[in-house]
Amino acid sequence: MRIKFKVFAALAAAAALSLSGCSGSTGSSDAGKPLKVIAFTSGNQTPVGAWWVKAVTAKAKDLGWDLTMIQGDFDFQKMNPAVESAIGRGADVILDGYTDIASIGSIVSAAKDANIPIFAMDSSTKETDGFAVNITTNQQQIADATVGALSKTLGDLKGKTVMVIGHDPHPGIRMRADLAKKALIAAGATIAGGDIQKVKSPASGRTEALALVADYLSAHPNGLDGVWVGWDDAALGASKALSEAHSTAKVTGVDATSEAIAQIKAGGNFLATIEQPWPKILDKLVQNVSAYQKDRTLPKTKFEADDTTLVDSSNAANITPSDKLG
Repeated sequence: MRIKFKVFAALAAAAALSLSGCSGSTGSSDAGKPLKVIAFTSGNQTPVGAWWVKAVTAKAKDLGWDLTMIQGDFDFQKMNPAVESAIGRGADVILDGYTDIASIGSIVSAAKDANIPIFAMDSSTKETDGFAVNITTNQQQIADATVGALSKTLGDLKGKTVMVIGHDPHPGIRMRADLAKKALIAAGATIAGGDIQKVKSPASGRTEALALVADYLSAHPNGLDGVWVGWDDAALGASKALSEAHSTAKVTGVDATSEAIAQIKAGGNFLATIEQPWPKILDKLVQNVSAYQKDRTLPKTKFEADDTTLVDSSNAANITPSDKLG
C-alpha cells in the first residue's frame, strides 16, 4: 500500500540541498519536494520483517520522504509486479529489506533502466551490481559461534550426530547453513540425514522443523546429539520435537526472538541464538540514502557484513528480542 507524507515548511531548506535529479530519476527531491522512496520486503510476515516495515515507515515520516511501502508476504508473483509498477511511476531511491536478489531480477532490471539505486538490507551474501549497497550480517561468524556453542556443550563434536535445518530461498540462511554443515563435518560430526534438511516456507517453519526432527527420532531413537537451525522460529519447532521425544539433544537458532531467549534463560534444550544488529544496519542504510539525496553520492563499497552477538545463558537477560525492537 502507499503511504504519503507531506513535507513541513521546516524541512524545505534541508530538502533544497538535493541537486537536480539524474537522467533516470524523477527529480522529485528537487525544488523543496520530498525524496520519493519505494520500499519493499518479501519477509514482512516474520518478526524482523514486520519491524522493518514499521521502522522504515517511521523514518520516512521523520525525514519527510514520500514513501511507497510494498509488503510481499513471501509472494514474489504479487510483489515483483507491484514494485515494478511503482518504479514506472517514478522514484529517487528504492529500499529492499530481507529479499534475496535472486528472486527479484525483474525489479533490479526495472530499477537499472530507470536509473534508480537500490539500497538493501540482508538481500545478498556478497557484492552485487544489482544494489548500490547491501548491508547484512557476518554469516561465517554466525556459523562459527553457534557450532562452537554446540561443541562446548557437547564436549566434542567428533562422533556426534547433528541435524542441520535450513531454508534455501533466504540467502543468509542458505549460506550459514552450508557453513555450519562444513564446520560440523570438519569437527568430526555426522550430519543427520546426510545433508541439510530444508524447510519449504518460513510461514510453516516451526511445524516443518518439528516434523523433521520428530520423524528422524522416530526412525532413530536417541539418534541426535544436536540440531543446528538457521532461524529461531524453526529452531523452536525442533526444540519442541526434542522435548516430546525426551531427547537430551541441544538446539541452536538465529534471530534472538522472545521465545528463544525465554527458553535459553529457562535452561532447557535451546542452547543459544544470535542477535543481529538490525536497527544499527537500518540506520547505516538511511545514512547512505541521505548522502545520495544530498549530492547523488553512492556508497564506496557495495557490500558490508556487520558483527553479531552469540546469545546464551550468560547474556540472555541483557538482550532485546528481535520481535521487541519497536
